[in-house]
Amino acid sequence: MTISTGDKLPEANLIRIGGEGPETVSLSELTAGKTVAIFAVPGAFTPTCSAAHVPSYIQAKDQLAEKGVDAIVCISVNDPFVLKAWGEATGATEAGIHMLADADGSFTKAMGLDFDAPPAGLIGRSRRYGMLVEDGTVKALNVEESPGVMEVSDAETLLKTL
Repeated sequence: MTISTGDKLPEANLIRIGGEGPETVSLSELTAGKTVAIFAVPGAFTPTCSAAHVPSYIQAKDQLAEKGVDAIVCISVNDPFVLKAWGEATGATEAGIHMLADADGSFTKAMGLDFDAPPAGLIGRSRRYGMLVEDGTVKALNVEESPGVMEVSDAETLLKTL
């Protein structure tokens, strides 16, 4: 079953690279009492993700903050080392975006937003989406029909829901 507006996020422990190496990040703790913009991508370093999706959130960071967004989170079914490198390469880390790995895809599967695209080498990846979460509850969810496009999951679209 796919998550919907009004649903609580499933419990998830995601991973990031911190000063001491890999760190577990509880998504419920990260979103508790906060308004958080979360976007997911099919893969780090992929064309649409790198050229459009991440930059849309970097560019809208201040506008989102002005509208009450406490944090921005990017999730991908990749390992945390790849997400660290990608965050540095795109400027997302410098912009303060949390680059979190759903390394085994369990969060993505629990959300009902996983897909496979064997010809592109993408197995068990996340569909592209943008969502607004308030205190762990989904307030807005914009899921793309195709992983290669970004029409409704960008930061500008999410800003319109605030």
